[in-house]
Amino acid sequence: MSRILGAFKKGKAFIAFLTAGDPDLKTTEKLVFKMERAGADIVELGIPFSDPIAEGPVIQEADLRALESGTTTGKIFDMVRRIRKKSQIPLVFLTYINPVFRYGYDSFFAKCKEVGVDGIIIPDLPFEEQAEVHEFSGKYGIDLVSLVAPTSEDRIKKIAAAAEGYLYVVSSLGVTGIRTEIKTDLKSIIDVAKEAAKVPVAVGFGINTPEQAAKISKIADGIIVGSAIVKIIAENGRDSAKPVGEYVRGMKKAIFTKKP
Repeated sequence: MSRILGAFKKGKAFIAFLTAGDPDLKTTEKLVFKMERAGADIVELGIPFSDPIAEGPVIQEADLRALESGTTTGKIFDMVRRIRKKSQIPLVFLTYINPVFRYGYDSFFAKCKEVGVDGIIIPDLPFEEQAEVHEFSGKYGIDLVSLVAPTSEDRIKKIAAAAEGYLYVVSSLGVTGIRTEIKTDLKSIIDVAKEAAKVPVAVGFGINTPEQAAKISKIADGIIVGSAIVKIIAENGRDSAKPVGEYVRGMKKAIFTKKP
């Protein structure tokens, strides 16, 4: 069983996102361990990119801080290698197609396998164009995590049926960011997705309070939180381990857990 699927076997999963290199890679490495101890089941690592079209201001600014600190894809791979010496928490890259293309598909996914990356999310890669990437991600056993949005409509079943690792359900229209209210009819989307998916279904975009996590986790297999964590890092910089740990612990505690 893959590390990703294993993370969902204990119940509902809490998936935490942060931008690698914000404010620096040493802090990111420390935060991965801190979030794991606080209850995170999977960590998504954002590879900073100059034009992250799916991201709101919070993560856009984090990408810029990471790039300014000298973060590169190669240095992120080195960090993952160090993490793997101490932890087996599932690690999923979130990046855009340009950095992967420039690195070289075969070289990129070979490196993912070598250092211990489990999956990848590429928001600007349309489902219909995944084949050129999947040829290489599949070759090296890296899960290509698909996204479905409220606008996916008739494509939801098709995308869900081909999903690997977990299916990422986008809760709201627009870019990432903290939302006070999520109005999308998530249950209908999740019900359709679960009919076709062979992997767990997790929900992200906008979730930031324990109340939201508790409500959505009753119908989803996992909760994904990014902007709220990145905001704490922006406010606390290199001293963000404690507040991030407290936040993750509170969100994990709020998640509806399946009975054994």
